[in-house]
Amino acid sequence: MNEEIRALEPKPLWNKFADLNAVPRPSKKEERVIEFMKNFGNNLGLETEVDEVGNVIIRKPATPGMENRKVVVLQSHLDMVHQKNNDSDFDFENQGIEMYVDGDWVRAKGTTLGADNGLGVATMMAILESKEIAHPALEALFTIDEETGMTGAMGLRPGVLKGDILLNLDTEEDNEIGIGCAGGVDITATRPYKEEEVPVDTITYKIVVKGLQGGHSGMDIIKGLGNANKFMNRILFGGFENFGMRIAAINGGGLRNAIPRESEAVVVVDKIQKEDFSAEMGKLMQSIQQEYQTLEPKLHMEISETEIPGGVMELWVQELLVKALYAVPNGVYRMSPDIEGLVETSNNLARVSVKNGKIEVLCLTRSSVESSKIDLSNSIRSAFELAGFEVELSGAYPGWAPNMESPILKVLDNLYQEMNSEKAEIAACHAGLECGILGKNYPDMDMISFGPTIRGAHSPDERASISSAQKYWKFVLEVLKNVPEKV
Repeated sequence: MNEEIRALEPKPLWNKFADLNAVPRPSKKEERVIEFMKNFGNNLGLETEVDEVGNVIIRKPATPGMENRKVVVLQSHLDMVHQKNNDSDFDFENQGIEMYVDGDWVRAKGTTLGADNGLGVATMMAILESKEIAHPALEALFTIDEETGMTGAMGLRPGVLKGDILLNLDTEEDNEIGIGCAGGVDITATRPYKEEEVPVDTITYKIVVKGLQGGHSGMDIIKGLGNANKFMNRILFGGFENFGMRIAAINGGGLRNAIPRESEAVVVVDKIQKEDFSAEMGKLMQSIQQEYQTLEPKLHMEISETEIPGGVMELWVQELLVKALYAVPNGVYRMSPDIEGLVETSNNLARVSVKNGKIEVLCLTRSSVESSKIDLSNSIRSAFELAGFEVELSGAYPGWAPNMESPILKVLDNLYQEMNSEKAEIAACHAGLECGILGKNYPDMDMISFGPTIRGAHSPDERASISSAQKYWKFVLEVLKNVPEKV
């Protein structure tokens, strides 16, 4: 199946992407891809090392005539977000990604594609392997665990890299040159509850919310897409307020950095309420669908009878839960007053789990302004703590402050205009890039981010543009040719 991908142009890029996508590489379980990359560097006869946390660094000397240019660090992350449709039978830890061509797009069959950041990794591999591409001395930095904590970038020691310029290949619009990004913090709220016996003379229902677009909780948060956890809570709140509905279980969303697409809940209601409950829940679901029919045309919600559960959540804790989830902000919290169209601060209500006497809620709060990040995280923390939850803030990482005077920015800006007869978009993004973290230990390194066009990252709808990859590949090669000379 992936032979169709290998035939695409530029072949060096797509072939390396196909090689990479044959290797399972979930975040925090990158052992196989680390070994794969280590063997790749060693087989090329290049200086290759794996640091204490698992980052792989491969060094390649300058091609003849380029020895007097500044040393360039090429950087991408090895891990990928693993998301699949509920009806997809796929084992991420043991299977390679199954890809296919759909017009101008490369897609995966029912799963994330891994173009984020696999196309950046493949670019670096193709350049390292090539004997024809002109370039200065290179340090290829392949970081781990970018998607679930950025621990690879955080763990990179000062002094390991000697480069003057860092090219981060993790931007998802081919007309954009990234000069800044948001920082983030993980919020985890937990509390126990007692399971009570299912009341007598009740009927059990399974409620399903599915068909939402999902997407990247940073880059796509501005679109105002539906959040399955928020939709489910509206339904549960209505059922509780109007019919005394009891909650037995909730399983909504998944990874912090993915807008949740699906949620399921098991609830019980007095049998005497059966007809009224079904009718009112149907009306509420219809209202939500009408609200989001433009943004979420595939949204599907259903309610059906199911087996009696083992127990239900104690009533007073249930009330605290649904009210806390209602109170927690989700989506855009504040737009940047300085950069038009940029989200400054946001939150993603990513995961809600209720089972076996434990409630767990996961959020990811992002902001390009540290004080605003603290403000929003305190707001969310307060809502949960008032409901009796234990709240942990962890995995905080800094943003990357824009530098409009960056020398390498001027190089890329001029080259883009020469090659495309239009100016590039110089922008900061509302996503976590590793530049901010790396910049703490390498404050004098000149950093920039760019990449090919990718849509639907962090969701099974992820796809990479073939024509954009061709445009991007040519741009990368020209950038390497035009790296400034050492001072």
